[in-house]
Amino acid sequence: MTAVGKDERGMRTIKAMQNLGLTTEFVQQVSERPTGTAFVSTDRDRNAVFTIDRPAAFDCVEVDASLLERAVHFAPDWLYFGTLAQANPHMETALQRLVENLPDTRCFYDVNLRSGHWSLALVERLSSAAHVLKLNRHEAEMLYELTRGKSDFNLEDFCRHWTSTYNISTICVTLGSRGCAIFDHGTLRSFDGFAVEVVDTVGSGDAFAAAFLHGLNAGWPIEENATFANALGALVAGRPGGTPDWNLEEHFSLIRSRSASRNKSNPSAPR
Repeated sequence: MTAVGKDERGMRTIKAMQNLGLTTEFVQQVSERPTGTAFVSTDRDRNAVFTIDRPAAFDCVEVDASLLERAVHFAPDWLYFGTLAQANPHMETALQRLVENLPDTRCFYDVNLRSGHWSLALVERLSSAAHVLKLNRHEAEMLYELTRGKSDFNLEDFCRHWTSTYNISTICVTLGSRGCAIFDHGTLRSFDGFAVEVVDTVGSGDAFAAAFLHGLNAGWPIEENATFANALGALVAGRPGGTPDWNLEEHFSLIRSRSASRNKSNPSAPR
């Protein structure tokens, strides 16, 4: 549920969604603002730095009674949201209306903090609506220091505090090349990443989140889901562009390759 401008980027966005088989029923077109863009550069440590011009078309979504009725009829299993759009109070209110009108829909909050486009109070309010929360280690460290007043970061302490405070069932923390850590049912577990030559990290976190949500929805065991998500994040990080081409066979080939390597180095390991 978003909006694009009545411009070339907006037309290309809608066309790309249609080519992927995604519904555009909830994509609005507005004339008063251009399609939103994010300009990405890298710092000396090859971390992505985002410049996002606001307001943009995605700040102009109108959630009226008709749209709410269509959303309820659509009956989504999940409502997936981040922080960026909700930094606009109008959009946060719209999200709250959606949550209230979809009481049986689970909420997946992909934190994605972008400089100048978030506040601790906003993150806390959005966390209160979430069943599952995903963020990276750097974001977890920032939130930990702001809320716990401690600089000596402890991941398990952060997860226990955040789940108990906001009644979240699962927290997933991405760790870059080291994979991810998942806090679920009161237990924190780490899962190794995949060794790839990093080309472009932009989009790898979104790919990870999409894969992780897919596994959650399918009811996969945490181990299988973490492996599936780590592999896709690595696959996308190994290619240029935020949405590079890939297919499931390449994805599963990466998983099989690591499994075979581990079995070869440890023949007695369970398969």
